[in-house]
Amino acid sequence: MPTVLALETSCDESAAAIVRDRTVLASAIASQVEEHARWGGVVPEIASRRHLEALPALIEQVVVASGVGLDAVDAIAATVAPGLVGALLVGSVTARTLARLHDRPFLGVHHLEAHLASAQLDPEPLHGEYLVLLVSGGHTELVRVDGPGRYRRLGRSHDDAAGECFDKVARLLGLGYPGGPAIEAMARGGDPQAFPLPKGRVSLPEGGFHPYDFSFSGLKTAMLRRIEALRESGEGLPLADLAASFEQVVAEVLVERSCRCAADQGLNTLVLVGGVAANRRLRQLLAERAERQGLGWRVAPLAWCTDNAAMVGVAACQRLDSGCRSPIALGVAPRLPLGDAGCLYDSQPCF
Repeated sequence: MPTVLALETSCDESAAAIVRDRTVLASAIASQVEEHARWGGVVPEIASRRHLEALPALIEQVVVASGVGLDAVDAIAATVAPGLVGALLVGSVTARTLARLHDRPFLGVHHLEAHLASAQLDPEPLHGEYLVLLVSGGHTELVRVDGPGRYRRLGRSHDDAAGECFDKVARLLGLGYPGGPAIEAMARGGDPQAFPLPKGRVSLPEGGFHPYDFSFSGLKTAMLRRIEALRESGEGLPLADLAASFEQVVAEVLVERSCRCAADQGLNTLVLVGGVAANRRLRQLLAERAERQGLGWRVAPLAWCTDNAAMVGVAACQRLDSGCRSPIALGVAPRLPLGDAGCLYDSQPCF
């Protein structure tokens, strides 16, 4: 079983972990949420500086906690795509430097592949083919998984990701950043049926609608118009009802299209991963719909839903088991489709 030191710096979470196969020996995260909350979103330059400051202490922390020295790990991994370029560079350069110093293989990991791997941190491993609904601040995708490294995207958002929409609507409601937890907290006291809201659909060129793709821009606009109308009427904003109605329609859209996709693909298991997977309403609706449909379902452990290095380590262990290595000269990329993740292990750097 390989043991990997993994680093995650794709956005605003600095993280390090030491992972052995699917077991997390130690994990540490330094969050930047409070600092970025002042600006209502992530400031890339600030994020990069904080990663640079935090990583040395995080690496030392997981080495001490795990009892595994860097000379005892089998490889060193870091997220290299997609993400904020400056932030990715901090983790990548750190990992590649350590790999050189300790004469260990380096593995560049795709951030979405790491999220897919987070489901493997459950005590019961996933086997066979299954469908993953990946919902985070930057991505909303339906991915068929036929095995490690074998992915096929079946659905995606054509505009805002679900998590991004949560952030923008929370700002409209004056609830602060990050939007997901803020809206969830406010929604607990609200009526999810108080305001009818649209379930955005994506048109096909030949007519009709794509059965699995998502669009949240119309929902965001509908919330804006509703808030403006309430303010113009002189009424106070019913924040709990607005938050609950918004949260409900997002969860319904995600669950309905995911379950339909799983059925159409003949897949018996649906897996929920990503930061938005921490939302209780989404988890509840998924459980209810999957059970009615006779569909097995799994949610990544709550501790590993948001960005972390443990999931990067699991993804790296899977690639290491397959004989993969990344060239030490591999750079970073702000955008890279999940289907191209295999290029990170070509003998010559793909970027």
